[in-house]
Amino acid sequence: MGIQDIIEGKKQWRAHTARVKELPPDYQIVYREMQKYLFKVGPVDLPDGPLLPGIVDFFEEGVAAGKGVLQLVGDDVAAFCDDLVKDSRTYADVYQESLSGAPGTAGQ
Repeated sequence: MGIQDIIEGKKQWRAHTARVKELPPDYQIVYREMQKYLFKVGPVDLPDGPLLPGIVDFFEEGVAAGKGVLQLVGDDVAAFCDDLVKDSRTYADVYQESLSGAPGTAGQ
């Protein structure tokens, strides 16, 4: 990863967070909680993948349709997040694989 990749990644992240800040306050709160949850249990490719920008797209469509954020995601936000990543490889999967690997390979 070169310096240009890092700079481009920062630009993309700043543009992403600017989009989040344009959402209504209730959407921002739910987004931030989803983000925290997904960074803890989410997929390995979360920082570089399309999931977080996709959530913002989904929320922007909900705002345009005049829906409340809980109408979109439901009352159990964690369950909604789990549904989003159910087919993705998570850090928990990587950890489980390291534990069930061949003897002497854990921690490599």
